[in-house]
Amino acid sequence: MNVGIAGIGFMGMIHFLSYQRQRGAKVVALCEQDKTRLAGDWRTIKGNFGPRGEKMDLSGIARYERLEDMIADAKVDLIDICLPPSAHAATALKALRAGKHVFCEKPIALTSADANKMVATAEKCKRTLLIGHVLPFFPEYAFVHKLVTSKKYGRLLGGNFKRITSDPQWLKHYYDPNVIGGPLLDLHIHDAHYIRLLFGMPNSVFTTGRMRGEVVEFFNSLFLFDDPSVTVTATSGAINQSGRSFTHGFEVHFEKATAIMDFSVIADKPEVTMPLTIITNDGKTHRPKLGSGDPLDGFAAEIGEVTRCVRTGKPSNILAGNLARDAVVLCNKQTESAKKARLVKV
Repeated sequence: MNVGIAGIGFMGMIHFLSYQRQRGAKVVALCEQDKTRLAGDWRTIKGNFGPRGEKMDLSGIARYERLEDMIADAKVDLIDICLPPSAHAATALKALRAGKHVFCEKPIALTSADANKMVATAEKCKRTLLIGHVLPFFPEYAFVHKLVTSKKYGRLLGGNFKRITSDPQWLKHYYDPNVIGGPLLDLHIHDAHYIRLLFGMPNSVFTTGRMRGEVVEFFNSLFLFDDPSVTVTATSGAINQSGRSFTHGFEVHFEKATAIMDFSVIADKPEVTMPLTIITNDGKTHRPKLGSGDPLDGFAAEIGEVTRCVRTGKPSNILAGNLARDAVVLCNKQTESAKKARLVKV
């Protein structure tokens, strides 16, 4: 599978590094308007986890400043979209209509209408559309997902999820609803997708939060389901204090066990304040072995799923476009609830 990556920012870099770990996939083209980055100097790239950018050897890789030229490259099988969310839909539609498979970073789009167009176009063109919701491939989240599907500890009863970042001042237009969409569509979208994956689609949501312009800066959400005994909440957003650049975690409840995890980056150092711990109803606890702890492992596993789906033509039950669209629907309904200060039907 020959890949062309559109956009060399933090996620473009992470994807590039992840393809290097995956057999059966190779980056053969890059598209970027920043000539310095296109030349291989990625030292200005940074994110809230993982490696910083460095100088890269891009010899043998075709490099384009115009997206249309990379899409027209006959050697490219799949377009990997790592552009700002406002460009996801238009880029994906061009690539799909040109006969390319598409792997697009989350969110699938800023609106459910654009997401629906992407899903419908992929079906019409008989191309594979996959959305980069990597969270279920992180070891802790993957482990809990397997517990849900296996029903090892009985029925899923609910959970609470958190995902908080320091104000990402290095990202221009972060709080612009028409470019990135703020913390809901950039950050919480991970948990919205995971909640949708584990519990199905809620019937309504109630959100309270602080606004920054037209987007929610920090919030708490309650998700309601047809089964009133299922209790799901989420806390997410951006804070001004940069000393804790990132934190995420969960507590997921089953009939016969509870799964807990908590992780933070404090003063630029990762701290696992609660490794994944399974507490069972017989009074015992268990901490599963989860691998190396390298955050790139999750992205490598995600790229493996992309490669498998494109090679076999079989759909993904994690990266599917319809699940990603539902996550956008949830985030937009949460914004609506916060603005109206009332329960909103999904």
